Amino acid sequence: MKITQIRNATIIVDYNNTKFLIDPWLMPKEYMPGFDMAINSQIRQPRVELPFNIDKIVDVDAVIITHIHPDHWDEFAEKALDKNIKLFVQSDIDKDYVISKGFTNIEIISEYGTNYNDITLYKTSTQHGKRETIKPLCDSVNMPYDAMGVVFKSQNEKILYIAGDTIWCNEVKNVLDKYHPDIIVVNACAATLLNGERIIMNIEDVKNVLDTAPEATVVASHMDTVSHLSITRQDLKEFKTKNKIDNLLIPDDGETLIFANDN
Repeated sequence: MKITQIRNATIIVDYNNTKFLIDPWLMPKEYMPGFDMAINSQIRQPRVELPFNIDKIVDVDAVIITHIHPDHWDEFAEKALDKNIKLFVQSDIDKDYVISKGFTNIEIISEYGTNYNDITLYKTSTQHGKRETIKPLCDSVNMPYDAMGVVFKSQNEKILYIAGDTIWCNEVKNVLDKYHPDIIVVNACAATLLNGERIIMNIEDVKNVLDTAPEATVVASHMDTVSHLSITRQDLKEFKTKNKIDNLLIPDDGETLIFANDN
């Protein structure tokens, strides 16, 4: 297995000889404004450029969109990707959206397992911020609240869990207890709204993941890119060093992590 950190939550996962592009946000640096409902709205985003050209990034077998938010899927992805590429989404709402953009080969990942190229993908639940607080806020501006995580399983690979846009919650703990993933990718820049609520993990949340799955390797993604971040890679590196944590990886944009199969 290989995981290449592209930028923000955009990663490429090479798993069982299949290459997946996750949450392609491909626009140029500072192309869009910050989010009005979030901190640092005066800062344009993405804060950094892509580490590779777009043609290289979209040279994959399949795409997974964890949710249709503007820092996970954009017009540049829509234009660059082949309209017939295999595309996985979380719901009928997201499926209808990408159909409206001209894509034709779309499948909803099931919580009971969806098979693709001798890989089973499982949709997992999240809380994209505290449900009781953030969902009504999203509803008020007609923005979907739900996001998904995905578990990858294959006889030839370690178990991978991409937690997606979520805070630490019972939904995440249940996935760790049920699937016992070997590799866990967490979105960890603690993106924060004006009301002070976080919508993805902070350092304490990452610590909860590490404590609950001490045998797993945790990979921090979704770093140093959105305007409304409140935790940086440097903050996580200092936490890692201070606490002497060996199983937390914090890849730079463009960096590839390789995980050997122990079977």
